[in-house]
Amino acid sequence: MVVQQHTKELLEDLAESLQVPPHRYYAAERRYKAVADWLSREESSLRNVDSKVYTQGSFRLGTAIRPISDEEDYDVDIVCELSMSKMSLTQEKLKALLGQEIRAYARAHQMNEPKEGRRCWTQPYAESSRFHMDILPAVPDAQRKRLLLEHQGLSTKWIETAIAITDREHPNFSQIAEDWPHSNPQGYANWFRSRMQTVFEAHHRALAEEAHISIEDFPEYMVRTPLQSVIQILKNHRDMMFSGQSEDKPISIILTTLAAHAYRQERTIFNALYGVLSRLGTYIEDRNGIAWIVNPTDPAENFADRWEKYPKRKSAFYAWLNQVRSDFITAAQSPTRELAIEALRPRLGKRLIESVTSRGHGLRQSGILNPKHRQRVPWRCLNQGEVRIQRASYTRNGFDPVAFRSDGYPLPKDCGLIFEACTNVFQPYKVYWQVVNTGLEAKAVNNLRGGFDDGMLIREESTRFTGTHSIECFIVKQDCLVARSGQFIVNIQ
Repeated sequence: MVVQQHTKELLEDLAESLQVPPHRYYAAERRYKAVADWLSREESSLRNVDSKVYTQGSFRLGTAIRPISDEEDYDVDIVCELSMSKMSLTQEKLKALLGQEIRAYARAHQMNEPKEGRRCWTQPYAESSRFHMDILPAVPDAQRKRLLLEHQGLSTKWIETAIAITDREHPNFSQIAEDWPHSNPQGYANWFRSRMQTVFEAHHRALAEEAHISIEDFPEYMVRTPLQSVIQILKNHRDMMFSGQSEDKPISIILTTLAAHAYRQERTIFNALYGVLSRLGTYIEDRNGIAWIVNPTDPAENFADRWEKYPKRKSAFYAWLNQVRSDFITAAQSPTRELAIEALRPRLGKRLIESVTSRGHGLRQSGILNPKHRQRVPWRCLNQGEVRIQRASYTRNGFDPVAFRSDGYPLPKDCGLIFEACTNVFQPYKVYWQVVNTGLEAKAVNNLRGGFDDGMLIREESTRFTGTHSIECFIVKQDCLVARSGQFIVNIQ
């Protein structure tokens, strides 16, 4: 199938608009590490118990998407794995022990009281942060799971990180027993990484080199592969299609598993998306009339086990699969970007429509942002030297600065920006910066800019307006333009 170039660019813009801002990952990392420190403090009732605290779910996999509306929270799932035996306490006791410490943590930090859920504790944070953390109690369970799988002649490749978890609806919740609910989020994350290992490592290395730091110091949550972007696009499409029908919508673990199986190390989002969509359904097995989607870390588990009891869920999955294929095929064949957006409009949502529209706006020409209010260079051009923006970083709420690249992931609002330029032109010279804003927000307050401001090689700005913006550095000597950096594109969500 031939995909139009504007649709390829639209998919890139869509993927960027769905990204969770890096500062959210940074905040999640700080908060779960704070919980780990709390459990090991001197006064902790669990200080003598070895504990592991780590993320699970979409934040760990890098497939989380921005909430559809400003009223929704970011939901970060973490596991508190305590080195205790299932035969030494009940699920109920384990959950109560952890709950006692989480309540103490909330009181000490003047936070709202945690809420007990079916399996975990939910710790809300300040309303302005739009963030809450689901904390799951667990104990190691690799030995038992290995014996069970070996007895059935099944693979134990990913079993070393298996855990037993709590569930107050489980029949043994209040009894000491070997039979607990089980999970393996670390094993699943390792399997998922293996499905994109080659591309992930290449992206990680390239981004670290671009940021001029070692690969060990470049955060993995800043890396995005086409597989991760494809899953984010598919999840958003599903969420919009099943808005108000949460019981029947395909669950994320099914979408993620099938997409990871279908991925073939494609290097671009459009190749990955259309390849995955063409192969997605082939990884659903039929076992004597029962649909099976195997858990790769526990081959005895069927992720689609509810489909037999609730056949509407199976029908809903195939209805979604047919719809998502149809929508993106129509977008691929649309003769203009605007028509491609219209093909996807019912499954994008208002916020995404605004974001991808502002990122396009018909303003880009060969990678240049060129609206009418961008003023022409007023100096005679000699091109006698070079200048480049060697580093750009943003900071928010006192966090450490985070480097970002031109035309990369959308940055959040209310951040401080620092651009650092370097030049080989000998002094004396003058430095000018041209900031070009776009979007309805900047236009509404008459702040589209587009002129030239004098300054120094370090420039401070802020993220005030949603849209795609640019900044460029100019070196002027004796009223002649001797060097210009080229536009650095800044996307703001």
